[in-house]
Parts: sequence; structure tokens; C-alpha cells
Amino acid sequence: MMKQFLEGQGLDYKEVNVQLDQAAAQKLVEETGQMGVPQTKVNGNWVLGFDPETLMQHVK
Repeated sequence: MMKQFLEGQGLDYKEVNVQLDQAAAQKLVEETGQMGVPQTKVNGNWVLGFDPETLMQHVK
């Protein structure tokens, strides 16, 4: 749902699959304290889960 939302808003994104990238998974836990997905980093701010309203607050 997050990818569809980002595409619908015309926002570019980079997808990282933490199941396939253990280093990325470790970094995610270190930065957020969470392992759940999706987690979206927008202008240095983490948005946990599918939360379009919060995500758009961080888009400049």
C-alpha cells in the first residue's frame, strides 16, 4: 500500500527489503527500535506503518 501511495503522489522512493538485506535490517532496528514494516524515512523522519497523513507532513 505504501508503494502505491508514493507512486500515486508522484514521489520517488528507494525500496529496501530488510528480509534480504541483513545490514539494512540491523540499521533499521538501530535507528527506529522497530522491526515492523513498512517504515518510511522522509527527510530524516521515520514514519512507521502505512500512515499517509504523517508521511505527507514530512514531505517538503
